[in-house]
Amino acid sequence: MSPANKIISMKKKDNRQTKISSNTNKGTVFQVKENGQLLAFLLTQMPSTSRTKIKSFLGAKRVLVDGQAISQFDHVLIPGQKVEISNEKFSTEKKIRDYEIVYEDQDIIVIDKQAGLLSIATENEKRATAYSMLSDHVKKQNKANKIFIVHRLDRETSGLMLFAKNEPVKRKLQDSWNDTIIDRSYIAVVEGTVEKQKGVVVSYLFEDNSFKMHSSPTPGKGQRAVTHYSTLKKNKNYSLLKVNLETGRKNQIRIHMQEMGHSVAGDKKYGAVTNPLRRLGLHALQLSFIHPTTGKTLNFETAIPAAFLRLF
Repeated sequence: MSPANKIISMKKKDNRQTKISSNTNKGTVFQVKENGQLLAFLLTQMPSTSRTKIKSFLGAKRVLVDGQAISQFDHVLIPGQKVEISNEKFSTEKKIRDYEIVYEDQDIIVIDKQAGLLSIATENEKRATAYSMLSDHVKKQNKANKIFIVHRLDRETSGLMLFAKNEPVKRKLQDSWNDTIIDRSYIAVVEGTVEKQKGVVVSYLFEDNSFKMHSSPTPGKGQRAVTHYSTLKKNKNYSLLKVNLETGRKNQIRIHMQEMGHSVAGDKKYGAVTNPLRRLGLHALQLSFIHPTTGKTLNFETAIPAAFLRLF
């Protein structure tokens, strides 16, 4: 990996960065003077505060970077920014209905989408979508701002999604998707007991006239799709899998789980006969990619939905 693609990390030397103010009505404020990650920066600035305590500040939305609440521990800092530890939990418009912004800069936005929220408009739904809500968000900053969808999650799939804030970045991400995306991991609740601890499914996916995807073992019949999986938990009714996509085809995980004989729970379209979660048992857990502008590697991870774990 070239130096431009290395993950940013704080240097382990005691070069404390200047504290602007301390114990004000707003909180404690620090000035960023070199590139680094948020958690490492705070540990350096607050040596008497435990890592657990600082993580609790992040989880409670009490850490603000240039006035924006940040919960991601590896949020990238750049010189000139101000980091504030608020005395109170920060009230922000970023927790809006069915999604939460976990990262934002001048080029991209990463969100944690809840199940039930459309990625983009359909004939029947124009406004209640992640795309339209983020469009409203960026236009509050500047009416000329726009948002561009880079990839999609099914309506009933929760988890991490990446959006671009300008068209050149969108094109760059989509044109270099396979090289840009380092890791896309999902958590899946599937029907039945998956006996193998690990496995891989390879097939060729194609779409019929009714827009339903199908799988074929024949090369050239469709687009090659590769899905890796590992079994995390299982009982007599369900299995909890971690799924990694080597390719990103439409409905790839859902089709490959059906092909394994273990349809995703709640996925009636692809063979499921149970719906214990009252939603699709699929969650986009992890997203790692090379930033299209800075060349730095960004890693994001969300929690496994509690409802998934309760089945086990």
